[in-house]
Amino acid sequence: MATFLGDYPCKVDVKGRIILPVAFKKQMPADAQDHFVVRKDVFDDCLVLYAIEDWNRQLEKIRKKLNPYNREQNMFLRNFFKGTAELSLDNNNRILVPKRLMELIGAERDVVLAGQDGKIEIWAAGNYEKVDMPAEDFARMAEKYLGGNNNESEV
Repeated sequence: MATFLGDYPCKVDVKGRIILPVAFKKQMPADAQDHFVVRKDVFDDCLVLYAIEDWNRQLEKIRKKLNPYNREQNMFLRNFFKGTAELSLDNNNRILVPKRLMELIGAERDVVLAGQDGKIEIWAAGNYEKVDMPAEDFARMAEKYLGGNNNESEV
């Protein structure tokens, strides 16, 4: 499993290609293929890029929880996969993100690729700056989700 860390401002070239930062390439397992899956995020106006191995793990989770013969779950699946695309790195470490997906998030020339554990978020640069939260709010969330009173090791 890849663990992507860091956020990197990037430029989209005239053909819609983005150079994958070298740091992300180094964070991928050595045996990982240069194939990815990209889709619109469920919650935010960004795209989510998964290395193919991590995408396959996501599919396993979905398959265990959802039944395509249940009408409501099938509708969820349809919307979850809508606009999903498989991408490959070219010889210059670039990915070609479909224009329709870039338009969904309002991305033009400047984007930010932000590592978030097993995925990379692709944001329009102006929108990425807006998702920040005040330090005190983040501290409260950290305490709420990570600061349990059980005698576990600190994170």
